Amino acid sequence: MISLSHSENGTTSSTAATKRLARAMMVSGGEFSLILACCNSLERQQQVLNVLTEFSSADIHEILLSSATDTLYTAITTAIGATQPEALMVRGLESVIEINQLIISTNIMRNQFRKEFQFPLVLWVNDELLRKLVWLAPDLKDWAASTIRFDVPHNQLVEAEQQAISA
Repeated sequence: MISLSHSENGTTSSTAATKRLARAMMVSGGEFSLILACCNSLERQQQVLNVLTEFSSADIHEILLSSATDTLYTAITTAIGATQPEALMVRGLESVIEINQLIISTNIMRNQFRKEFQFPLVLWVNDELLRKLVWLAPDLKDWAASTIRFDVPHNQLVEAEQQAISA
């Protein structure tokens, strides 16, 4: 079992964000909730998921959307079938070709999510997708608690790059 406080390659802010995400999923308690996890690095997303799946005893399912996905609701219902996982992570939104249409249709169908899903739904987004959600689906965005960010602050990234160059 991996301790969240000592996760490999984890910064303090990322560890705190991972703990917030785990807590947000746990608090849902068998009810629908929308959680936005913002991370611009696919590698970092995978690291967080690895830590969560080892740390948490919850049945966390993950789906990776294809570039041809046209509706989020259909993609989820197809992937999970009749099961109700304890939490569902949705990745790959950044690869969807018709992302604007997917966001708009998700906003229109948002009540269906609450009716059908009794688990927290974690949407992994990057900064660009987060802006699109605010612009194209403000009602859906408002359902989510505050966005949980996993990116290293820019000033730390610059410092790390400078250290790598001078090493």
